[in-house]
Amino acid sequence: MSIKLAILGILSWKSSTGYELKKIFEDSSFMYWSGNNNQIYKALMNMENEDLVASEVVHQDNSPSKKVYTITEEGLKELKNWLVSSPEAPEIKKIFLVQFAWSDMLNNQELSDVLLKYENEIKLQLIMQKEKYKRALNSPNRSTRESLIWEMISENIISTYSAELKWIRETRQKLFKNEVMEEKDKMNYQIRKIENKKYIELISTTKPLSAESDALDLIALCWEHEADALMINYANLSEDFFKLKTKVAGDIIQKFINYSIKVAIIVPQKTIQKGRFKEMALETNKGNHFRLYENEQEAEKWLLSKKEGEI
Repeated sequence: MSIKLAILGILSWKSSTGYELKKIFEDSSFMYWSGNNNQIYKALMNMENEDLVASEVVHQDNSPSKKVYTITEEGLKELKNWLVSSPEAPEIKKIFLVQFAWSDMLNNQELSDVLLKYENEIKLQLIMQKEKYKRALNSPNRSTRESLIWEMISENIISTYSAELKWIRETRQKLFKNEVMEEKDKMNYQIRKIENKKYIELISTTKPLSAESDALDLIALCWEHEADALMINYANLSEDFFKLKTKVAGDIIQKFINYSIKVAIIVPQKTIQKGRFKEMALETNKGNHFRLYENEQEAEKWLLSKKEGEI
């Protein structure tokens, strides 16, 4: 599928600026193309030369003027011709399968770690797709049939990730049956609710958090319970977390930031004051995503406070 056809489809729904098209593509789980955002504007320019779209500059009082694109009759004809053409067979291109194909050279622990990381990524994607489905972002609802079509597209994507998650779990179980069984219930946690706000408190883990995969587990846990805030006691973190040269802290913190999870860690003052970790603590406590506190009361107050930009 070319980006031209995807743009024509969106414009057949509603007139849009290049920026609005970009946001729709970014939010979509199935409208994609290989390339960068500049391709959108290049495609629009070519399509306008081909009379498939028309543009109008809209002036705004308190904002810069914007260029709005609308599909033409010729564009609708082009889109219709593609819609009635023979569909292509689905492509199965999974980079992980190539990686997995040669993984026999790894030892058991290395292979187990790779599979676990992939499982966590799939788990996150599945939760994210379910969240998108609930919010129904950027989906037209001009008729009952169209709403059903978009609903079935979401179900297709969710079922794909569900099948992948089932496959990776079965694969891990066959390769490392005992290890997989041991990992059950490895996190002990509580969901804390204060009025209309909530956060998850991680009470204990069977193994200290020491890698990005552990952060992904916690992110998936938060999304599963529709929480976007997390409290962790320093006892649940590995010693490497407090040694900046290992980069464990940076990797874990970045994962939480990437997935918009607000995290507070309860750390004794004597630990915060150690070496370069003190510098990191001072820096992170200026932000709105990750902070370190000496007691739970202060941490809870911050976790339940409004995020930046929240009304």
